[in-house]
Amino acid sequence: MFGIAPDEMLLVVIVAIIVIGPKDLPLALRTAGRWIGKIRRVSGHFRAGIETMIREAEMEEMERKWKEQNAAIMAAHPAPDPAAGQTSEAATDQNDPPPVMTPLPAPVAAPIDPEVAAVAPTEPQAEPVGEMLPISDRPARPRGTSGGPA
Repeated sequence: MFGIAPDEMLLVVIVAIIVIGPKDLPLALRTAGRWIGKIRRVSGHFRAGIETMIREAEMEEMERKWKEQNAAIMAAHPAPDPAAGQTSEAATDQNDPPPVMTPLPAPVAAPIDPEVAAVAPTEPQAEPVGEMLPISDRPARPRGTSGGPA
């Protein structure tokens, strides 16, 4: 705590008891605590204000960089003008119209055969991992044996 050794702290406490007196020492400590609390609140408020200003300055700088990069990208890759026809080099070289995205058709539900629905499981079954077998497929062990090596 502030680089004060325990023996130095003990010396400060002894001097405080002698100078202030044991009767007024709790009041003095309470007053000192209030002042320290006020100083911490003011310094925290000041620190928060400085951090906010720094954050805002960084955001402005990032926005400026993004605008510059966006302008450079837009200058390097102009958007095709539909009224003027094809303007990109790839589209004029191929003499094809630009591709148009169309939505996929909705999936169609297949009719369910009642015989298959009765036999088919409703939930996917987990496959065994490695050499593990389901309990029903494991070989039976004779009763009274521990199953360990003989």
